[in-house]
Amino acid sequence: MKLLQLLADNLVWLAIFIALFSLLIGSFLNVVILRFPVMMFRSWKQDCLEMDSNLPKHPAIDDLSKPFNLLKPDSHCPKCQAPVRAWQNIPLLSWVLLRGKCAGCGTPIGLRYPAVEIATAILSTALLLVYPWGWQLAAMLVFTWLLISMSVIDIDHQILPDTMTLSLLWLGLLVNSQGLFTDLESAVYGAAAGYLALWSVFWIFKLVTGKEGMGYGDFKLLAALGAWLGVQSLPLIILLSSVVGAVVGIAGIIILGRDKNVPIPFGPYLAAAGWIAALWGNDISQWYLGRF
Repeated sequence: MKLLQLLADNLVWLAIFIALFSLLIGSFLNVVILRFPVMMFRSWKQDCLEMDSNLPKHPAIDDLSKPFNLLKPDSHCPKCQAPVRAWQNIPLLSWVLLRGKCAGCGTPIGLRYPAVEIATAILSTALLLVYPWGWQLAAMLVFTWLLISMSVIDIDHQILPDTMTLSLLWLGLLVNSQGLFTDLESAVYGAAAGYLALWSVFWIFKLVTGKEGMGYGDFKLLAALGAWLGVQSLPLIILLSSVVGAVVGIAGIIILGRDKNVPIPFGPYLAAAGWIAALWGNDISQWYLGRF
């Protein structure tokens, strides 16, 4: 209890605690990001063996007899199978001590791992700019961690797992049953309107072009953001995500020569817009409306 009181009374110690704790969470998010899609693919393969040719190559997908989840197998090098020891699994510090290489075979460890840990720590600590010690801060930490996980999974595999999007949606409704960020009525309307907004765009685009412009996971993610932040937040989230997504997409085509027919994940832009709206949505809206 003394620790909780210290954190509640001292912003500096609270920031340090959240940063360090979020580094640990970021390390776990790396496990989620790496393993959760594979767990989904294994489940799909068990349910629909005819999908076998469409699934990515991974030992855990090829062999369904061995357990594969967020806890098992133990962390190991994917190349030499050497186990990752406890001291080699300290967030950020271990990557630096190992110089970004496997201790067993010297295979480079991707920058992805420390990047996710650092991003988790920075974004989590940044919440203190708006949310003081309390239930709002605790809820926003979970909100942030789920958005980070879904964003990276969407970048890697262009999927937004239902387990995450629907969990985020229901959590939003639950926290707002207590009016943490908006009233429950606005949260319910936000969830419904968020889903229907992108669902409508999806079908209009498909009827006009014959192509699918986005996935159903995007509908559910926007519905979840509406459940957390209320129906009034949706215009800003849609505007921010669309503008940034369009700029990045056009830049990729012009600068990087990206094939315009290759789809880009929209989830990370929705997640970023939702996170910004959660912190500064009211300020941005008031600034914009004040110009007219």
